Amino acid sequence: MNKRKRKMRTGKKARRNQRAVILTCVASGIAIVLVAVLAGFLIKSHNDTKQYVEILQNETGTGLSKGEDAGGESVPSGGEGEDGGDAEGSDLAQADKEALFEENFELEEEKNSEYLSADTIESIVRGGQTVSSALANRPASVEMTAENRATFAKIDSCNIVDSGKVKVAVSSEGIPKSDDKYYYLFEEATYEDSIPEDREPLAKTYKNESTSFSVDLNKGQANSRLFSKFQVAVKLDGKYVSVSHAKYITNPGACAGFSYGGMSHNSIKGILPDPLRIGELADLGCEYATYNIPLSLILSKSGGTSYTYGGVTYHFNSQILNDYDNLFRRLNSMGIDVAAIVLNNASPSAYPEITHPSARSGSTAPYYMFNAADDSGVKALAAIGSFLANRYSGSGHGNVSMWIIANEVNARREYNYMSHVDVNTYTTAFTRAFRVFYNAIKSQNSAAKVYIPIDQRWTYNTEKTGDYDAKDVIDIFASQMSEYGNIDWGLAAHPYSFPNDATAFWKANKYVNHTVSTPCITMDNLEVLTNYMRQESMLDSQGRVRSIILSEIGYSSTSGQAMQAAAFAYAYVKMEQNGYIDALMLSRQTDAADEIAALGLALGLQTTGGHHKQIYDVFKYIDTSRRSEVISFAYDIVGKTF
Repeated sequence: MNKRKRKMRTGKKARRNQRAVILTCVASGIAIVLVAVLAGFLIKSHNDTKQYVEILQNETGTGLSKGEDAGGESVPSGGEGEDGGDAEGSDLAQADKEALFEENFELEEEKNSEYLSADTIESIVRGGQTVSSALANRPASVEMTAENRATFAKIDSCNIVDSGKVKVAVSSEGIPKSDDKYYYLFEEATYEDSIPEDREPLAKTYKNESTSFSVDLNKGQANSRLFSKFQVAVKLDGKYVSVSHAKYITNPGACAGFSYGGMSHNSIKGILPDPLRIGELADLGCEYATYNIPLSLILSKSGGTSYTYGGVTYHFNSQILNDYDNLFRRLNSMGIDVAAIVLNNASPSAYPEITHPSARSGSTAPYYMFNAADDSGVKALAAIGSFLANRYSGSGHGNVSMWIIANEVNARREYNYMSHVDVNTYTTAFTRAFRVFYNAIKSQNSAAKVYIPIDQRWTYNTEKTGDYDAKDVIDIFASQMSEYGNIDWGLAAHPYSFPNDATAFWKANKYVNHTVSTPCITMDNLEVLTNYMRQESMLDSQGRVRSIILSEIGYSSTSGQAMQAAAFAYAYVKMEQNGYIDALMLSRQTDAADEIAALGLALGLQTTGGHHKQIYDVFKYIDTSRRSEVISFAYDIVGKTF
């Protein structure tokens, strides 16, 4: 009776296991394979146990009667029990056999429960269901068309992660049909517009509606990817075909060693200082200062301070660098943050790699378009930007928190020479160079700000003069920055009066109105510029209005010192009320003799001989409790209280 009950319990457990295995098979082919392997293991284990039992039986003389099977059921037999042997001895032997069998059977069931417990079975079933669900929900394969192929996949982000890796995240609606199951990642140089035919992919990954690649950044090395674009492709008819728009790295600050974003300030007041009268800036209460860094001064062909970057060694003039070190340290010690203006006046014959190929001859301007049109140019700009940002971001040489790349870039003929081309081609050349500088600077100092400078000619139709409208340049620049990976560039505007000697900027002027199509932007209609920069298409990567500084603004005293002082007072108050100006830099601390001679402009707070003009005290006290006292004279001149 006991044997019968034991057998029934064993049968129920087997049937439960059998049903579980059947469910597993239905869930997934993978689960079937796994269960089959486990079942094979169990059979082997069970056979091993039976052999063990038989060995014990043979060794103890308690083998099963020929009249019973291993389950305790009676079968026909001619065994000793039929010959009338010792019944009592036979019963004892039979009891020992049953006890030994039960003991080993229980051990075997315990082992089986370890290898195929209910939790294990449930886990297998869940795994099979997950695989089955994934297969059922796999995105549909989509036949690409000529119209959608180039943008079938979207690079959602291209970021530095863990300081030394680049992660490229990709998404698409469906999976594109191609020769195989992979997306391929390609690298393009700054100056390349497509994947070269002989280029090999950096990496590959299974196609999916959401996937990503990871490659090494190689910062500072000859094969650095800090300035590269990344492109996704598939293989069609044996060839790699682009299926996304290229994107640059957009968070170069993630690999920076410094994070200097400037000091805390209570005023937006700044100036272009006179290096011979730096001490006066403390008396004036300056918060900001601009200073030029012409490349002809700091570059050297050999010796000096060497800097190896991108596999190339560059040289800088140690004495000139020491002068900048002393100047910047001194300004910082006075609580003044520096905006450095990087200007390309390097000799095209001595340093051809610095200057764009279309700007190496026939220049009518003091500065040239930077070169991001070839590998040597990209490496040189990257090295210069990296070197300067590293030196002036917390390494003990003084700090620069703002970097302005070139001067009034829309003024091709006057300040940023390149042979005349259409505005899109011209702006593309500058945009590429700007991004190289941006990534180089931010990769050293994550908190630095980098600006594009424009003059006041907004829609003046300067194309006929050989220049470009600032609005056109900004529109193209912003569009390309967004298209290839939005970064947090800033705008450095120069809202001088138009013409420059029209000190009374508030008077009616046919070149100035309050619409977006105004020919010029001066301090009278500054809100046109800031409102334009508040558009969604102009916002930074976080959806904020970009940093806007007025890196040059000034009024001449040739119309009288009172007029000059009144113009500055009114302009400063308008800037404060606008609310979107981070800093202004008055041009300049001291009159420049060459400006007076060539343009008739005396823009300084003091004469060339150091005599303070009326504007000096207005500038000094306008951001203090004495403001009303020092600007009240201007109300009658301007014709209103402000």
